[in-house]
Amino acid sequence: MTAIPRSIDEIDAAWLANATGQRITGLRAEQIGVGIGVASSVYRLWLTGDGVPTTMVMKLKALDETAAFTSALLRMYEREVKFFHELAHRTPIRVPRCYAGVVSDDGADYALVMEDMGGNRVVDQNAGMDLADAERAIDELAAHHATFWGDGDGYVASGAALRADDPIYPAVLPIAFSEGWEKIQAEIEVAPSIAAVAPRWIAGLEARVQQLAGPPSTLLHGDFRADNIFFDPDGRVVLLDFQLTGVGSGPVDLAYFVTQSLAPEMAGQHEQGLFDRYIEGLRAGEVPAVDKDLLWDTYRAAALICLVYPFVAIRHMDLSEPRSRALADNLLRRCARAIEDLELKDLLSD
Repeated sequence: MTAIPRSIDEIDAAWLANATGQRITGLRAEQIGVGIGVASSVYRLWLTGDGVPTTMVMKLKALDETAAFTSALLRMYEREVKFFHELAHRTPIRVPRCYAGVVSDDGADYALVMEDMGGNRVVDQNAGMDLADAERAIDELAAHHATFWGDGDGYVASGAALRADDPIYPAVLPIAFSEGWEKIQAEIEVAPSIAAVAPRWIAGLEARVQQLAGPPSTLLHGDFRADNIFFDPDGRVVLLDFQLTGVGSGPVDLAYFVTQSLAPEMAGQHEQGLFDRYIEGLRAGEVPAVDKDLLWDTYRAAALICLVYPFVAIRHMDLSEPRSRALADNLLRRCARAIEDLELKDLLSD
């Protein structure tokens, strides 16, 4: 196995050429994704050589030690590498070409070298998606879910995915949520709806997590949000970041996307219509016996669980950095909207 570098300083042309099989003679690295990604450090590599791409993108473990530890504990690096080895060829969604992917036996170190998708159109998660882009994204999400409907357990066994009800989640998420909530209370003024829900979020978490596992179940992206979704010149989705690949009920991805990647006004006006569009997408993908009411119940439960994402992200954010602070504020406004419109407080344990 190719030796795994622990930092970008250990990457040179010889290592990259050996790892990718390309005739690379020189490279220059620049960090990208600052204020967006927290689970990995991400770099664009500018290359010279014989018949090589102009650029590639490389991901290494997070620079923040706490984020790196949490990522290893949740097997995020292992999942992303194995996604490209085992799953990328099956999804109907366009994903980057993988040039090389290695992960350590303990899952603490990894290196992933991919096609640079930076030439495609990006939607800033701070701004939120417009309706047309959201509809395109949901159409392709439904096609992805339909492809893997009822067919995920084998990937759990291989380590490419975790079940949504894996015991690691109720073991780890309360700690991460509590630390994020502590930081939020110290540095950000939150809406009353968040203040009412956050102290009660942990109680009953294990039972709620069970609901997200299904049945029915499919292959979940796990982090389906605007910053991970590009659009190619034909308007098709290009999907990035597979560190949270899981097996569970499809509305987990949908609820996270709608509640966190659309501005509150957009989500509030179109949430039901987007959910209905997703259901029709599953039916178009020949998913048998779609139970719309059951999936709506799961959608609400998922929206409540998904409050953990911004809380965990904020835990690692430098809130003095302008984009990070703006993103934190926007994510919390979107949380408040979801809590209120979906009446998520009613799902909490007494």
